[in-house]
Amino acid sequence: MTIEGGLYPTMPLVAAKADAAKIKLLAKTGKDPLAERNRLGNGQPKTVNDLFEIWYAKLSKRIKSHAANKRHYINEIKPHIGNLAITQVVPIDIQNIIDKIVSSKRPAVANKTLICLKQLFNEACKLGLMIYNPASPFKIADAGGEEKSRDRALSEPELAIAFKVLRDNSDIFTRDNYLTLALLVSLGVRKGELIAAKWQEFDFEKQDWSLPVKRSKTGVAINIPIPGSIIPWFEELHLRSCGSDYVFPSRRASKRRGYISDDTLNHALAKILGKKVDSKKQPYENFLGKAGVDDFTPHDMRRTYRTLLSGLGITREIAKKCLNHKVQCIKQQTC
Repeated sequence: MTIEGGLYPTMPLVAAKADAAKIKLLAKTGKDPLAERNRLGNGQPKTVNDLFEIWYAKLSKRIKSHAANKRHYINEIKPHIGNLAITQVVPIDIQNIIDKIVSSKRPAVANKTLICLKQLFNEACKLGLMIYNPASPFKIADAGGEEKSRDRALSEPELAIAFKVLRDNSDIFTRDNYLTLALLVSLGVRKGELIAAKWQEFDFEKQDWSLPVKRSKTGVAINIPIPGSIIPWFEELHLRSCGSDYVFPSRRASKRRGYISDDTLNHALAKILGKKVDSKKQPYENFLGKAGVDDFTPHDMRRTYRTLLSGLGITREIAKKCLNHKVQCIKQQTC
């Protein structure tokens, strides 16, 4: 019996051998390989893009923080292997993807993309589409290496300098990004919770933001007090949102969702720190570094908020609630 497969060089030799081994295994277990192929029929995922849709559908039902996986796939994986047949993917493809990310000096993204690749092709193995995972030989050391836990918090003088630099360079760091960063350090919320906020969640007369369960990372609703001093920021954002339901609406015509990308603020901050974020453009000078402010990320604003609370004498238990951390034996859900 002869079963037709892919043609060389479209199908690499290693992939052809993997297919042959799979066919032999079916025959040894008493199954008809041709009948098995026909049984699977058109419903069988063929490309890596098909595989991703199956894997991501399962993942999104299982965990809440799944959006990053989709982002890593679309930005880092899909352009390289998305249209390849699943069985065509070999370890060198994985290596090329990781190498490109590492060369752009994004070690954390390299690590997360490698994890995404491992899980993606584990799904292919589970479904019997591959007999080996092409990402399995790779370790964290092959990608971005071990990540050090961040403990960066800006001091009050650093904050004053940083925000002045951002105001002075509004042509690079837009007003929307400025207000986003200012709100992060003022409210202590997670970036993902803020950028996806809708106007209907706010009651400015009561100075209250009701973060719903479905958008809270901890799965617990929380009422976040809004200081009167920052309400003008929201008034400005309301004008800038041009009638959108979202506080930070997407500005792109080909938007995939109603609010800004998870990467928008990170990229803007990276630019002002002199980092290369666009392969087609030269990086700006490090305006913040030149002013004496070391590198920081949007998430460091939350850590800065926590440090500022400590400086005000706020107890650890209250601080945890303000950050919407789960606190045992405390049922009140307001900060």
